Amino acid sequence: MFARRIAVIGTGYVGLTTGACLASLGHHVVCADVDVAKVQRLRAGQVTILEPGLAELVQEGQAGGRLEFVVGASAAVGDAEVVFLCVPTPMGQGGAADLAAVESVIAEVRTMLPVGSIVVNKSTVPVGTAARVSGLLKRKDVPVVSNPEFLREGTAVHDFLNPDRIVVGCDIQDAAERVAALYARLGAPTVLTDAASAEMVKYAANCFLAMKLSYVNAVAELCERLGADVADVTEGMGYDRRIGQSFLQPGPGWGGSCLPKDTQALLQVAAAVGYDFSLLQATIDTNTHQRQLIVAKIREAAGGRLRGRRIGLLGLAFKAGTNDLRDSPALAVAELLRAEGAELTGYDPGIDRDVDGVRVVSDAYEAAKDADTVVVLTEWPEFRGLDWSRINELAAGSVVVDTRNHLDPDALRRHGLTWWGVGRGHLDLGQDLAAVI
Repeated sequence: MFARRIAVIGTGYVGLTTGACLASLGHHVVCADVDVAKVQRLRAGQVTILEPGLAELVQEGQAGGRLEFVVGASAAVGDAEVVFLCVPTPMGQGGAADLAAVESVIAEVRTMLPVGSIVVNKSTVPVGTAARVSGLLKRKDVPVVSNPEFLREGTAVHDFLNPDRIVVGCDIQDAAERVAALYARLGAPTVLTDAASAEMVKYAANCFLAMKLSYVNAVAELCERLGADVADVTEGMGYDRRIGQSFLQPGPGWGGSCLPKDTQALLQVAAAVGYDFSLLQATIDTNTHQRQLIVAKIREAAGGRLRGRRIGLLGLAFKAGTNDLRDSPALAVAELLRAEGAELTGYDPGIDRDVDGVRVVSDAYEAAKDADTVVVLTEWPEFRGLDWSRINELAAGSVVVDTRNHLDPDALRRHGLTWWGVGRGHLDLGQDLAAVI
């Protein structure tokens, strides 16, 4: 494999991971960002993103002379053979993806790109964006390639270096093959296709995962009503190779930086071509309902009302292993609790500041102190090892609402606590259930 000169524009989760990992594969990478203070921190080897292995890769790349950081896209592209666009594409008005950052970068660098270089869309962008970027570039000598990322926060470095597949889309075969060659050392299955299909792969995959999560949350609610155990149900489902075990864990709803904006964006794309994507809309509606269902469970645990009740929240990030609060289901639940007058104290291993009306404390025991109800909202592994006897002594109430089914119910019961999970209520419906069947 030949080492390439690569520019990566944007140093968020995707950009920084992409840059550091490509450097680890032997390429020379220049990462650019508009945030001067952030670039200075990165030059000093300081990574504020909580992502296992990322800081080490950044430092190794710098020490080896393969990774550097500059301010502004124009400072990165002068001799680049490949330019990755890894800028934010947040949800815009009406749910469509906002491409302002992409367009701004293209306007800045289009006359500076070397002849024969390649622009790669790494950010999640709507179908047709490669063609749009090509039109904005007005450079027939610079092809535009779609190369969507499939990185999970908390395992992004592992996912990049151990991919399920590499997807590369371009109408110019040579350009697609040159981008695919950047990943040759990884030995992953590679899908070479047109740009529109590559862009669609990302949305189709993420929206399918959202549907799977909404489906299992709906199944969990049905299990509670029928007295079934969702853990046994999903285990039985997961052994079917057509279904698999992943994304079959019920919870407080899905969130994060990708699924909410990608589901809304695909809805907008579908509507624009006259397709009523009712299945995807139902997925989103089910997710909203799930958060309301969790609040109802917490309300019941708190004695039927939330106003004036103290609720201790364990976990605020959208998933364990990250400090990312973007569209966190934990914060969505917290907002609903606060709207009903609950007083919220929270603890998260990755968060050290108050957020959205939640007083953030330094450990789980302080979050549980005087709480009428303790609620687990993020599946941090250390929560399993808490001293639940101590929590029972500190909390005002005895119910722990485990929205992730993360804890050992028997362990909590041994320490005098009542465990409430999701989809594992084992309700005794007696004659009512018999009447149903």
